[in-house]
Amino acid sequence: TQSLHTNSLDETYALPTEEAVAIALRTQQIIAHESGVDGTVDPFAGSWFVESLTDTMEEQAMEIIHKIDAMGGMIAAVEEGFPQKLISESAFRFQQQVERGERTIVGLNRFRGEDGAPIPVLHVDAEVERQQIARLQAVRGRRDQATVDQALAAIESASRADDNVFPAVLAAVEAYASVGEICDVFRNVYGIYSDPAYL
Repeated sequence: TQSLHTNSLDETYALPTEEAVAIALRTQQIIAHESGVDGTVDPFAGSWFVESLTDTMEEQAMEIIHKIDAMGGMIAAVEEGFPQKLISESAFRFQQQVERGERTIVGLNRFRGEDGAPIPVLHVDAEVERQQIARLQAVRGRRDQATVDQALAAIESASRADDNVFPAVLAAVEAYASVGEICDVFRNVYGIYSDPAYL
């Protein structure tokens, strides 16, 4: 593991609550400071079980890499929907195993609590959205629109020329172009990605 992030328990439902973030952080801190797992480079070195899993994973990964190379590289593979298909099939098999009870997910298909209490989720007041829209409109009212237009045109020009767009994006941000306006330029030049697996 090069890095470890413990997700908040409510991230799939909404923005995390402070309590969920604290639990995730404390979990990560326990692993880092109490488990001792960071005290050695390879704590499972020499374990037949772990080493065999590593060898199997490497062999299977190399098979996929060779298939991708044979397709002409990753871009060609993505255009054909190859990695997306592998991911979809893997997710489907996983879900089937969960639903058949072949794979245990604690709290989902085994060891469920009796109360079934829902996870409390963070609800953002609609007033926050209204305030943000008002702030954006205020910024747009104060900025020099000609400078913004020029900066957005520079992003488009750099994108079409396949140049480094970062200086143009930075200039646009400094001119108070919004993220949405900048993204609109990219959408205009590059289009919107559609997964070939679902076309």
